[in-house]
Amino acid sequence: MVDLLVERPLLLLFVILAVGTAVGALKVRRFGLGPAAVLFTALAFSAYDERLALPEIIGTFGLAVFAYAIGITAGPSFFASLRHGLKPVSLVALTLAGLGVVAVLLGKALGFDIGTVAGVYSGATTNTPALAAAVLRLGGAPEPTVAYSISYLGGVLLMLGAAVLALRSGERHPTPDDQKPPTLVGTATIEVTRDNALNVAEVTMTPYGRVVVSRYVGDDGVVRIAEGNLVLRPGHTIHAVGPERALAHLTKQLGQSSDVHLELDRTELDFRRIVLSSNKFFGRSVADLHLYERFGARATRVRRADQDFLATDDFILQAGDRIRVAAPREHMRQVAQYLGDSEHSTSDINPLGLAIGLALGLLLGAVPFAVPGLGPLELGQAAGPLIVGLILGRVQRSGSVVWTLPHQAAETLTQVGLLLFLAYAGGRAGSAFIDAVSTPLGVKILLVGLLLTALHAAALFVGARQMLQQSGPRVAGMMAGSQTQPAILANANSATEFDQRVSLGYALVYPVAMVVKIVVVQAITLL
Repeated sequence: MVDLLVERPLLLLFVILAVGTAVGALKVRRFGLGPAAVLFTALAFSAYDERLALPEIIGTFGLAVFAYAIGITAGPSFFASLRHGLKPVSLVALTLAGLGVVAVLLGKALGFDIGTVAGVYSGATTNTPALAAAVLRLGGAPEPTVAYSISYLGGVLLMLGAAVLALRSGERHPTPDDQKPPTLVGTATIEVTRDNALNVAEVTMTPYGRVVVSRYVGDDGVVRIAEGNLVLRPGHTIHAVGPERALAHLTKQLGQSSDVHLELDRTELDFRRIVLSSNKFFGRSVADLHLYERFGARATRVRRADQDFLATDDFILQAGDRIRVAAPREHMRQVAQYLGDSEHSTSDINPLGLAIGLALGLLLGAVPFAVPGLGPLELGQAAGPLIVGLILGRVQRSGSVVWTLPHQAAETLTQVGLLLFLAYAGGRAGSAFIDAVSTPLGVKILLVGLLLTALHAAALFVGARQMLQQSGPRVAGMMAGSQTQPAILANANSATEFDQRVSLGYALVYPVAMVVKIVVVQAITLL
């Protein structure tokens, strides 16, 4: 059987993926290894027989695809976080950079080689792209993978415990951030009783966020799409969409809440969710659709992944977005055809944009940069695609070339790329892993990894909770994002019944944490 697998690397790949995925799906008290189980499975295979290792091209391909897909997905939020969340982002970046310094100092004191230092840093912060950067920088050496494998589990469990403590601290000691309700997109029907002589365009901006007024009914009882220049008068009833506090403010401004449900009156108007699959609109704004000018229609919400967004004029659309549209019944079919309405687009990997983007990323990764005191530095096959992906994800499109990917397609590429790299990396370090865990070196790596994770958790807790006055749920999300660890995010979401502050904290720091870890590991390997 071993000879069969050695002779057929593709068969070996899928056997490792099958076994590893099955093991990763097992959970003990809601905790499971997830994709990391593929790494440990590959380690076991190669420890049994060192010939059971996959070709390097498989790992390189998987890594490049993984990093690029992460960048494309995180691009908009990454640059937005630099503008709007500078303090939490700076806290995470400085903490991760400081951990790199501590890892080097401890490694030198304990006699670790540089590959082991890079690996224990990657494992303590549970970051596979950082591991990949170290492996590639060191020419496939097994030391980073060994150290990563030993320190990874402690990195997950210790930060998981820290996130639980952060959640409990939020319950006992409320902060101003705890008083901010999650931003949910809701609806309201408002009866206009005040004669403010305001038009629809003027009432869409509130102190608590923007709203979209989709339809109204006048004295004649006919429900119509609301134009921006429509002056709202007593006797009008409007249907508005937006954050709950914004809707409450608008209700007080215009009149009073109404029990009438205008959206249920489908005599003249209809509404439905339409999949955006027409590529001419990818990377364009809602205003660029010109729905009202063409069809007398209005977009109210955009559903992307599992989240609803308000369809404001400046909202940038992506392939596979599901746009909720209100339109005259006779025009709804035309609106659907205009936007595409094809489910196929949700899984379209956009081959042209993907190929050009990956080529640019790999090219950037191969260009050496002179770093004072360190010599030439190459971003490599992880950081290069990641950085290009971040930039192109922010740009969205260049002329006729669309860079973005549908959320489902990006998630698929991310998962496949990660699994391919883990299967490759584990197969290169099996025997070295067995040697390490059976010697004092393995114990030292484990202890250093636990110390690094503990320092990471403590710095985030003190900095975010005490200094920045973030709520417990927000801090737990930041811990998960800084650790780039979905298992911690999933646990925090479950414990809080999906409090959005957890996800917001995660999304705020995750892209920056990913980039910083890769850069830190690259710097470590140059020492």
